Amino acid sequence: MRTDLQQAERFDCLGCRLALSAEPAHVVYENDWVTCLLDIDPFSEGHMLILPKRHLVEWTDLDAVTMQKVTEAATLMSQTLASVYKPAGITLCQNGGAFNDLTHFHLHVIPRFPDDGFAWSEPRQEHGAGTRLAQTRTLLAEAVKNGKQTELPERNGD
Repeated sequence: MRTDLQQAERFDCLGCRLALSAEPAHVVYENDWVTCLLDIDPFSEGHMLILPKRHLVEWTDLDAVTMQKVTEAATLMSQTLASVYKPAGITLCQNGGAFNDLTHFHLHVIPRFPDDGFAWSEPRQEHGAGTRLAQTRTLLAEAVKNGKQTELPERNGD
């Protein structure tokens, strides 16, 4: 039954179809774990996405091996972009939750250039988080110490 559910998820998921080459895409690199393809709405020349071939949605859904394979692909794609385009830097970005418009985990690898307009924007409303750094550190450090989701998920068989 789980296999049928996984197959249905893959069929319904654009990210799965892209990662498994069931949908047209400009694939730059792939292996047994991930597919790296060009973003269809690139921020800059060479902007790509890294998608695992398993149906995973959030960073926290990735098991240790998949996380390693995504990270290795990010390193390889960053090195390739640096060699080909000579950018001033490279930004890695992953949007989760309500900000994951693909509903499949994907990591952006974006070559950056001076005056490219890419910006870390200021908050629209003052939230005062900068005034509570000590309290925030204590809260988060205690959560880690008490084992609040500090273990990577085990890999489930496909």
